[in-house]
Amino acid sequence: MTRTIELPLWLLVLILAFAAVTFASHFLFPSVRWFFRKRLQKAVAKLNERLERPIEPFKLARRYDMVQRLSYDPEVAKAIAEHAAEEGIPEQVAFEKAQGYAREIVPRFSATAYFGFGIRIAKLLSRAFYRVRLGAFDEARLKEISADATVVFVMNHRSNMDYVLVTWLAAERSHLSYAVGEWARVWPLRTLIRSMGAYFIRRRSRNALYRKVLSRYVRMATDGGVTQAMFPEGGLSLNGEVGAPKMGLLSYIMDDFDPAKNRDVVFIPVAMNYDRVLEDRVLVAADIKGSRKFGLRLKYVLRHVGQHVWQRITGRFHRFGYASVSFGTPMSLSSYLKEHDENVLEGLAHELMGRIRDVVPVLPVPVVAAVMLEKDSHTREEITDRFQTLVADMEARGAHIHLPRNDLDYAVEVGIRLLMLRGLIRETGGAYQINPPDRAVLAFYANSIAHLSEAITPVHISDLSPADVADAGVL
Repeated sequence: MTRTIELPLWLLVLILAFAAVTFASHFLFPSVRWFFRKRLQKAVAKLNERLERPIEPFKLARRYDMVQRLSYDPEVAKAIAEHAAEEGIPEQVAFEKAQGYAREIVPRFSATAYFGFGIRIAKLLSRAFYRVRLGAFDEARLKEISADATVVFVMNHRSNMDYVLVTWLAAERSHLSYAVGEWARVWPLRTLIRSMGAYFIRRRSRNALYRKVLSRYVRMATDGGVTQAMFPEGGLSLNGEVGAPKMGLLSYIMDDFDPAKNRDVVFIPVAMNYDRVLEDRVLVAADIKGSRKFGLRLKYVLRHVGQHVWQRITGRFHRFGYASVSFGTPMSLSSYLKEHDENVLEGLAHELMGRIRDVVPVLPVPVVAAVMLEKDSHTREEITDRFQTLVADMEARGAHIHLPRNDLDYAVEVGIRLLMLRGLIRETGGAYQINPPDRAVLAFYANSIAHLSEAITPVHISDLSPADVADAGVL
């Protein structure tokens, strides 16, 4: 027992490393996890005191536990058996595939990341690029929503800045859980987005097993009272219009919903509009091609990022105009079901999209763009007169107009200046004309408000001639 044993140095280091890992995993890590979990619980309790809709326990559950709960859900188990029979594979293999889907979908929410880091970044980015304004907002109506109801924000999808803008504006009310597409699954963005409570979805997947796992997660989150945010259009608008709804996520929320058993779901319509959408040329090019594959060229991205940084350094940067968010009239799912018996899902989807369209904010650039598309050349006086006519017509129809400084002449000035800075319109001999290759980009902005006035005719960008379309690769 007391004999000396010689060991190579590398083996001694290896033994000590294993001993350290064993000690940490059995004695140290549990204590550390317990310590930080206690601190996290206290922080969340303090945070919930100021939130209108507190963070639900569902969001704070351990991710491992949620993956297991989802994997062993009875309906998922049934789908696993069906998938195994259809594919001719063992059920264990099908189960492992379902569990992989669960790991892919379930977020790893961090209240610290969301409220300590995410909100600050969202506010910084929003204000760095835009003058942010809150449009229609009936605070009293929103406060009437039952504390026991699950709130789902349904929004039009104009830009990837939508996530940032709404996250910031809703920061004092609740945490928002987004459904995000495949674009966000790249490293390191994937880890950050998952920590913010977002869950990933494969928008085009037709795999029945995957769809069942996803639908059960959405149903669990809804029953758990998680405040959610979704884009019923299913993707960014390519032509500027508020598009037709996709039924996927809405159908999962309604799946097996029983007003007598489940907590009510209240949908809050949200509409966004911008004087400049960062991805406008890319979206327009995709619409012309008839494909949602965005042909974004790296050299153009680097060039524009470089220009932007240089403008910031030299003090010549001008913000991209105004960004506005409006909130529409909330709608209770329980109440809707009591009043409708047939085509409930489709009817609900179109009702929500209608409420979103009703509150799309009207900003200077979309109105000036609509005026410019009416004829080939305009004087400043003609633009101002037509601008005033269109605004009065939309206002009479209940549209939400944002006039900077509450001054119509200044709003016209803002719209013209922003379009000229980008070279979308030009001035020649005291008259303003559209730069011919950019007609499609102007149509993209005018289309965002065309549904608010019969005097504005929507432009089908895909029908424009090649002379009216800019280089698809330019941002």
